[in-house]
Amino acid sequence: MIQERIAMDEQKHRSGFVNIVGNPNVGKSTLMNRLVGEKISIITAKAQTTRHRIMGIVNKPDYQIVYSDTPGVLRPNYKLQEQMLNFSLSALDDADVLLYVTDVVETIDKNDEFLSKVQKSNVPVLLLINKIDLTQQAELENIVSHWHEVLPKAEIYPISALNNFSIELVKNRVVELLPDSPPYFEKDALTDKPARFFVTEIIREKALLYYQKEVPYSIEVIVEEFKEESDIIRIRAVILVERDSQKGIVIGHKGEALKKLGTEARKDIEKFFEKKVFLQLFVKVEKDWRNRDNMLKRFGYRLD
Repeated sequence: MIQERIAMDEQKHRSGFVNIVGNPNVGKSTLMNRLVGEKISIITAKAQTTRHRIMGIVNKPDYQIVYSDTPGVLRPNYKLQEQMLNFSLSALDDADVLLYVTDVVETIDKNDEFLSKVQKSNVPVLLLINKIDLTQQAELENIVSHWHEVLPKAEIYPISALNNFSIELVKNRVVELLPDSPPYFEKDALTDKPARFFVTEIIREKALLYYQKEVPYSIEVIVEEFKEESDIIRIRAVILVERDSQKGIVIGHKGEALKKLGTEARKDIEKFFEKKVFLQLFVKVEKDWRNRDNMLKRFGYRLD
């Protein structure tokens, strides 16, 4: 009798992978954080902010949603971008529900090749038209009409992730679409990533905000030490760049730029872990790391 009751309870539980895809700068990471209720993905106005496929897990007694934020779809110019595209393509293969994010600014045919793969998807697709606060009703109706033609099987939701508009509607529909399944992760899990990963992402976010042109895209962060004590976390991290000139820019005059980055990163890391943090930052040149397979594998970008 007890075993039968357990089996019935398992049948009532729903779980699924809900993967967020789309072009760069349409608001996927902002949406991800809204859906999860925590800051899982870093956010800046620059394209290519998200490099990894990052999971954020929402747990309720009767369901578990595994959201997955992916890099913006782009045509690769170097090996790192090839791996970023692979993360996005892999999200099409293992989704139970697909959230295709666009906005009111981008053209519908911006990335036809990836969009054609979405059209062929056999899973439910929710098309989310983001940033609707930047347009008028008549223009929005035209955008919705065009997307109906491009993705006729998709359910369309005009939203504003920044202003939390219609996000609750999306959440509720996602829950309705989840398949019956036991949880894939422990019910207290928030993400599949380790603590060190979020330290690297926070530091990289500050680099994207503070440095210009190619410099922030040439940066990778390695956490060499993460030591958690009773009242403080001690972190030593290395910022990698590709050229000596970039190293000078990152450090800045008398180290002022690096000091500013470190101060702001430390504040966010303390907020994330809810604990005092001692952060040491160093800068090192690793030439052409974005095109070196061994380096990409070390940083977790390779799928093989």
